[in-house]
Amino acid sequence: MFTQFSPAEQAVKYPAERRVFIGLKPYVWWTFAGLVAATVGAAWLQLAIGGLPANPGPVGPVLATATKELPHGFPGWVRLSHWVNFFFLSLIMRSGLSILADHPRLYWNNGCSPDSEWIRFTPHKVPRDRVYTAKDDARYISPVLGLPGFRHSVGIARCWHFITVPFFILNGVIFIVLLLATDHWRRLVPTSWSVLPDAWSVFVHYATFHWPAEPNGFFRYNALQQLSYFTVVFLLAPVALVSGMAMSPAVENRMHWLPKLFGNRQAARSVHFLVLLAFLVFLVIHVALVVLTGAMRNMNHIILGTDSLSDWRGIVIGSAIVLAVVLFAVFAHWLSWRRPRVLQRIEVAINGTLWRLTINRLKPKLYYRQKDISSYFWMNGKMPQSEEWRLLADQSFRDYRLSVGGMVEHPVQLSLADLQAMGMQQQITMHHCIQGWTGIAEWGGIPMRRIVEIVRPKPGATVVAFFSFGEGLYGGAYYDTHTLDNCLKPGCILAWEMNYSPLPVEHGAPLRLRVENQLGYKMVKWIRSIEFLDSSKKIGEGFGGKNEDDEYYDLLADS
Repeated sequence: MFTQFSPAEQAVKYPAERRVFIGLKPYVWWTFAGLVAATVGAAWLQLAIGGLPANPGPVGPVLATATKELPHGFPGWVRLSHWVNFFFLSLIMRSGLSILADHPRLYWNNGCSPDSEWIRFTPHKVPRDRVYTAKDDARYISPVLGLPGFRHSVGIARCWHFITVPFFILNGVIFIVLLLATDHWRRLVPTSWSVLPDAWSVFVHYATFHWPAEPNGFFRYNALQQLSYFTVVFLLAPVALVSGMAMSPAVENRMHWLPKLFGNRQAARSVHFLVLLAFLVFLVIHVALVVLTGAMRNMNHIILGTDSLSDWRGIVIGSAIVLAVVLFAVFAHWLSWRRPRVLQRIEVAINGTLWRLTINRLKPKLYYRQKDISSYFWMNGKMPQSEEWRLLADQSFRDYRLSVGGMVEHPVQLSLADLQAMGMQQQITMHHCIQGWTGIAEWGGIPMRRIVEIVRPKPGATVVAFFSFGEGLYGGAYYDTHTLDNCLKPGCILAWEMNYSPLPVEHGAPLRLRVENQLGYKMVKWIRSIEFLDSSKKIGEGFGGKNEDDEYYDLLADS
């Protein structure tokens, strides 16, 4: 192993219990069985009743003559894009698995209540007789499968995921533009509905173990190949992008219609995972067919752009590319655990800039109503252990005082009664945890805008730091920071009420922050004090928050 963990890190990242588990609800098994019966079963039924269908399209020696007028071969930009795409997908898929492992359950509902998931990758059921947080539910994942692997590594996984995504999209956009700007699109885009029955005929051959006569892919694809490539380029990739955007708190809380394209936000997360599976299935089948239908010739197609049957250079160069991707995976693991700050800074430079210029400008809107409130709301964070907080909690926080200071003209100390006397803003919003779960709740409290008006920040104060009675994952006082601009956005409140009752201690009493365009770890619970600063670099490790310091989370958490 490349990584040396402290005892505290060892317990979290490399736990003793690392069983592999996949739990599916019965209706998922029945749905899967139905799909198999409707496809493979139907293919065998056709074979039994009507015999094997004819192989559609010209094959063999007729092919070259029949396709002279069609585009053929693989231009350099296609070959380059193909291998760049392979590299980026390997990073996106493996980092995506690490992100999934931090909340190893998928749902079709926004409430994410235990046992409502349609699939879970943990053998554990959520106990009801003790405090069990979403972080406790995170699962170990091997670095062979996930990037970076291990448990509770969602910060580093997100670094890889979001560093890669912009370049994956850029590669796809360039490919689409060049595809449509040349006649190469005719190889991928069906121009007749006959592609559907033709593709079915080819599928019947494969499904019943009768190898169809394959056309030379240098000149044309068979109907099933064409339909598959078209689906990957024009359906799977866009759905992956849109479903990913639908999980952004900044997007969901402003453009509520986007998650509704999938049903809801959690359905978008499930679809995102199913797209990953579809890419994986396509990759396995694609590689298998490349090998089985003539590895040398096919590799020459996509490496050299020739139709040679005897040139070994394609296989040699292709194997070298695959080896390079594997070696980069080893390097990525080393970099993730030995130089994580490098990744964090790159991610901030790329996505921090992109998000600041785009989705961070969105102002949250209220969509949800009382009937939408979740029956279950996951707990998270380490409950305060200090004697000071325990005494305050025992007295229902009567003696609690919120200290607000720093770069302000009028520092104050406010009791809960003082805050409540200023009036209350109520809102029903969706909480987006960085781990992936969501929950809808009513929150009542004072807008941060009102606090800002009272303390009057000095010129140059652009950051607001919130300090907690609680601790971080590896100890030390928990804190996080926000830009002053985000604190002034609609829906940013200091909440003392949850679901029309006093805020429970496990969810952050006496006060917790709500910033509705950000992920949950930015919404500090058990707030002790607030400071206005000119830079987030002046506190903690200088990265903007306790999870940013210890777990390499994002400074801006819009997505």
